[in-house]
Amino acid sequence: RVSFDVCRPRLRCLDSHPSGNGRLARSRVFLWLTVDKNPFFIEYNRGRKKFVGRWIVLCLFIVGIAAYFYFDLGPFLTLASLKENKELLRSYTRAHYATAVFVYILVYTLQTALLLPGAAVLTLAGGFLFGAVLGTLYVNIAATSGATIAFFSARYLFRDAVEQKFGKKLELIRRGFAENAFSVLLTLRLIPLFPFFLVNLTAGLTPIRLPTYVLATAVGILPGSFVYSNAGKQLGTIETIGDVVSFRVLGAFVLLGLLALSPTIYRLFKTPAGLN
Repeated sequence: RVSFDVCRPRLRCLDSHPSGNGRLARSRVFLWLTVDKNPFFIEYNRGRKKFVGRWIVLCLFIVGIAAYFYFDLGPFLTLASLKENKELLRSYTRAHYATAVFVYILVYTLQTALLLPGAAVLTLAGGFLFGAVLGTLYVNIAATSGATIAFFSARYLFRDAVEQKFGKKLELIRRGFAENAFSVLLTLRLIPLFPFFLVNLTAGLTPIRLPTYVLATAVGILPGSFVYSNAGKQLGTIETIGDVVSFRVLGAFVLLGLLALSPTIYRLFKTPAGLN
């Protein structure tokens, strides 16, 4: 007879026969019965670790968002606050450039990862403090990093539950991302009509690969980052965020998005099978 000791993952032989000296327990035939070899216990441990990991990630998100509201950080991420403190920020950046870059990228990454408001103001601040080119570079690094964290969080926390509940309904979206992931995501990034945080969460629920996600995000947000960073150099003349982007600029973004989607549209109408 064989039993398991969960606290001590070893096989114990309970053969009471006088000749039963434990050879059965040491036999290779029964190695799979040990706790660390048994597929049931391996799957159980994986599920338990995944469950604990999800709770840890969820708690970190809750703590981060709660800290944002508890310390009332919202007023600091407004255009009025940026214009009021622009000289202080500029002098600190000149005196501690490397530290300013590090803090800027860190704050922008956390803002994006935690799905908090203020991305447009932070992008304007990047252009004002670091210039159009370097500001665009730092914004791109931070926004892509934060979007990747949000992407992983959505996939890690919600993907299984969403697939179980809406698996069949999401099949078309999953197929579209699987076949044309780069073009679809690039279009969603280029056209500013789609909220940035919503695209991060939606992409996490699809089978898109991480390298494709990162590349499409980094390329797709580049034009918008440059427009806002370049506008940040004339921070004193900006009264509202709406002054940065005109209808002509929005139209250009839409055309860029449609251009990125053109290979996908071409494949759809190239053959009857693709059209179906």
